[in-house]
Amino acid sequence: MESNRVQTGLPEPSEARIQTAAAFYRRPMLAAYDLFVLGMVSRFMWRCPRSRMLAHYDRQVGSPHLDIGPGTGWFLNKCIFPVESPSVTLLDLNEAALSTATHRVRRYHPGAQVGDAFKPLALRPASFESVGLNFLLHCLPGSMQQKSVVFDHVVPVLRPGARVFGSTVLGHGPHHTQRSTRLLDKLNRSGVFSNLDDRVEDLTDQLRARFTDVETVRSGAVCLFSARLPGAR
Repeated sequence: MESNRVQTGLPEPSEARIQTAAAFYRRPMLAAYDLFVLGMVSRFMWRCPRSRMLAHYDRQVGSPHLDIGPGTGWFLNKCIFPVESPSVTLLDLNEAALSTATHRVRRYHPGAQVGDAFKPLALRPASFESVGLNFLLHCLPGSMQQKSVVFDHVVPVLRPGARVFGSTVLGHGPHHTQRSTRLLDKLNRSGVFSNLDDRVEDLTDQLRARFTDVETVRSGAVCLFSARLPGAR
């Protein structure tokens, strides 16, 4: 298998493409996100119910925790942290989403930072036990190799043995139904998604190039992934 094969016809991770994907999550969309995207689309189109993703959060999340692209904060609000008063930091390019998620988990007094995951993170080195990237990668433009630069930016802020985890909608393949393929194509045409060629195998290769204990599990058209930074906890 050629893990870094040349892929053509893919949108480059330009500033315009990144902003297009981020701009989709305006306040009207955020208001419907939990019910429509997480409740209906995830379950009936991608065939990965949010309960499955929440269980994934429960198994992986630590403290201090960094969530990149936290959406509305639904998972952070529902998940079970390993400590009673976790330290939580949120990072998102979209200020409306960041504000929504920050308010959602305000009981944790989270830190919030507007930031682009395609750029180095302005966060203290070696400061997090876990980093969540839930439903983020499929929104990032470029090939899996190009968008995996996000992992390179995450590595410096992880403590030894820290976990990286998340989920992402996969591109074309037999894991999609006719209906989900039509939705996938529509979202890619609009620029909200950039994932037509995203495969489990390519994500696995990118994670293994940087981490240990890599796990990638497909649930419907979604890949749940987790990995660990080498070193003792």
